[in-house]
Amino acid sequence: MSLTEFLLSVGATCRLTRFITKDTLAAGFRSWVAGRFGDDSKLSYLVSCSWCTSVWVGSAMAALTYGSAGTTAFQVATTALSLSYLAGLASQWLD
Repeated sequence: MSLTEFLLSVGATCRLTRFITKDTLAAGFRSWVAGRFGDDSKLSYLVSCSWCTSVWVGSAMAALTYGSAGTTAFQVATTALSLSYLAGLASQWLD
């Protein structure tokens, strides 16, 4: 794995974790989990805790990076996710 692939995987992990735990678009998913398993369930906590979710997203990204690194699809997807995350950070500073 190259440094570039590693950094793109880090950016993708950050973006996917943020999407699952904080973004409005995933609020329905988080609500569904809470409704199905209870607000105090471990699964509800998992989908709202960035530290907890990032372990699982990072593990999936590591496996994906190992298996798909170097492919155009991997590079496009991880670049888009990384740029999305960086744009979100930049917009917080600029707004």
